[in-house]
Amino acid sequence: MDTHHHTHFLHLRNLSYFSFFSRGENLDHVATIFETLVITAVFLVSVAANVGAAALLTWERRHLANKTILTLNLFVADLLFVSMIPLIVAVRWTVSWTLGFTACRIMLYVICMSGCVTITTLASISVERVLAILQLQAVPTLNRRMVSATLFFIWAFSALACIPLSLFFTVINVDFPRQKREHICTLKWPDPNSEIVFNVTFTALCFLLPGVIIVVSYSKILQIYKRSKLRLRHRDSQPQVGDSVQYNVSRKDMRLFRTLLVLVLSFLIMWSPIFITTSLILARNFLDHLEVSSTMFFWVVTFTLANSALNPILYSVFQFKNCWRRFCYRSVVSPLRKVHRGSGRTQGMHQ
Repeated sequence: MDTHHHTHFLHLRNLSYFSFFSRGENLDHVATIFETLVITAVFLVSVAANVGAAALLTWERRHLANKTILTLNLFVADLLFVSMIPLIVAVRWTVSWTLGFTACRIMLYVICMSGCVTITTLASISVERVLAILQLQAVPTLNRRMVSATLFFIWAFSALACIPLSLFFTVINVDFPRQKREHICTLKWPDPNSEIVFNVTFTALCFLLPGVIIVVSYSKILQIYKRSKLRLRHRDSQPQVGDSVQYNVSRKDMRLFRTLLVLVLSFLIMWSPIFITTSLILARNFLDHLEVSSTMFFWVVTFTLANSALNPILYSVFQFKNCWRRFCYRSVVSPLRKVHRGSGRTQGMHQ
């Protein structure tokens, strides 16, 4: 069955392909310039923030620990995510898809996989934190075998979960209203049921399941923290050395817990629209008068991409307050003091 006949057959069944980033409409240069400026700003901030946070993390945490490696994996996933932005910009400047089959299969696959890696890594960190607290690890340790196995699972699981996007994304010819036939990069499922099965399965495995793991893990951490506070209230006026060490570790863990909780909340808030939009793209084949444009999809993805810039900024602000204070002190206050002292000496000599 050729593409034209297949497209006509789909329209007879009130089904249609979604153009994703391909416009499928006349190019509006003013709107495209604005889109390019916004998404390029997201790209530059994200790269700078993730590289800076990774460098800050490895410099500040001289002793590598499980949580350090897993946190670095978050920054790697964010960098991989925003690496697709140049392709997105190139597509927005063309009406018809011109990047070929390979780019078509890779773009949404990488975006999907990066999101899955991020939420799975956040879930892995939450489990690692619970285990570390239960084992009362006062000194950070690095279990290379455990971390290697965890990283392999995260990337292998995410890569396999998104395989259908690589298999069924393809370039096809479509006829747009009042326009000639154009190429678009779109999902071409074997049948509508397979699209429903993938959306439901992917949402359950890469969104809901990690979310449940995070909620259970952090609930356990809160439970442990409340018990430790209760023990502190009933402690004698002369506490034992072991108790004070336990309390110090608990405070550190709670600070990291609050940081990771903020990252999880920002992920859920900024990734929810893309899951909702994907559901709408599916529903438009079954509900009349439901329109989802490529421009709407672009801005939803841009909002999601902004999470890759926000994650390292939030982590740095919450975890490295003292480091930033020292940096600001050295770069701003110290030179001013030196200048002030130097000018004082100079004045004394002239007198």
